[in-house]
Amino acid sequence: MREYFVQNFGCRATQADGASLERQLAAQGMAPAYSAKEAEFVVLNTCTVTAAADQDARAAIRRIHRENPGAKILVTGCYAQRAPEEVAALQGVTWVVGNSHKHKIAEIAAAGPLLSDKHEAGNFVSLERVSLSAPAFTIVGDIFAHTELIAAPVFAGESIAEKTRPNLKVQDGCNNRCSFCIIPSVRGQSRSMKLDRVIEEANALVAAGYRELVLSGINLGRWGRDFQPQLRFEQLVRALLECTGIEKVRISSVEPMDWSDELIELVAGSSRIAKHAHVPLQSGSDHILRRMHRKYRPWHYAEKIRKIHEAMPDAAIGADVMVGFPGETDELFEESRSFIEHLPFTYLHVFTYSSRPGTPSAAMPNQVPVHIARERNRVLRDLAAKKNLEFRKKFIGQSLEAITLQANGEGWTEALSDNYLKVRLDGKHEPNKVLLIDIAGINGDGLLAVAPVASI
Repeated sequence: MREYFVQNFGCRATQADGASLERQLAAQGMAPAYSAKEAEFVVLNTCTVTAAADQDARAAIRRIHRENPGAKILVTGCYAQRAPEEVAALQGVTWVVGNSHKHKIAEIAAAGPLLSDKHEAGNFVSLERVSLSAPAFTIVGDIFAHTELIAAPVFAGESIAEKTRPNLKVQDGCNNRCSFCIIPSVRGQSRSMKLDRVIEEANALVAAGYRELVLSGINLGRWGRDFQPQLRFEQLVRALLECTGIEKVRISSVEPMDWSDELIELVAGSSRIAKHAHVPLQSGSDHILRRMHRKYRPWHYAEKIRKIHEAMPDAAIGADVMVGFPGETDELFEESRSFIEHLPFTYLHVFTYSSRPGTPSAAMPNQVPVHIARERNRVLRDLAAKKNLEFRKKFIGQSLEAITLQANGEGWTEALSDNYLKVRLDGKHEPNKVLLIDIAGINGDGLLAVAPVASI
């Protein structure tokens, strides 16, 4: 039996895509390998949001080809969609398949032995477009031709211990045109999974034993806007509560415009929705937000965050923040830093601007020197660490609900609280258990806990 290995890079949506690929490959009669070293067929599901993401993919290709020179390497995902010729030229790559044809990968894997030369590959009529001039077989088409979401549910795997919080990707693509972002051109237009399909997949996860799922998407809050008549994201969340037995729904990143009063009230009012709001910011400077082509102003954003905090004082509230965007002066960075300091964030994901070919910002004047951008990154990470420490201290002596993830060899178990805090729990506990835990202190970037009060 042929063995495959899938390695994912980047966001939750990419992770969900990778799980879908694994299910499709298994359906072709292939078996999962423990590592790329042991696999005959290796899929690298790439990201291209930054130059560093591209570098990570190239490094992985070189390493796998060096350690397993007989493996057939297929590169897919956002990097493959953006720069297929660049990827195809890398030594060891057999196929390059863009996001446009990701649904064909299992078919390609099954026919792999037939594709012994480029002539035969060109005659493989199931593939809509094959480039025979590139060093590797290159299959990339128009991503904007896709008007429906083609996705399989997260594969439960052989053991529930492999993953306790599966991603359920219900939306893909983005209709926004932020000046720094390459994602719309490699993911296509916003498209949503049908509501009945979402319910079906969520119930399948419940039947497989999962207790918490993470709703994910590229622009998750736009779910349902491509339907006729339109639906709204909060309708999806309500349907999950009403029509499935999932014990906990965690909502991944949702843009500030889509945190409606109804959604805030829904999240705050249900014990089955994790008290966690990730609201991308990018910058607290109005001038920079306008240059980024973001669709909100700082005061709009601040109002949303304060509403979320007032409705859920103990909720985790996080944001993506970018530093070093072209034209970001010291004064504008300080404006952003001060804005962030005065909002009740509990964590930040801080990114240094990375110029992406083909985006408007790549041609903007006043590019910020890398050393300055990195120093600004450090400043915000220090601020985020301070805020996170203050947030964690609040819960010493309290009890928190948490789901166990995996036991550590040193005699403790990692868990994640309802409000997105890492918990180090004494003793070894099975994964996927929901416990009420007494918090005894803090440690590193998480919390220390004594024995659980009770199972839930």
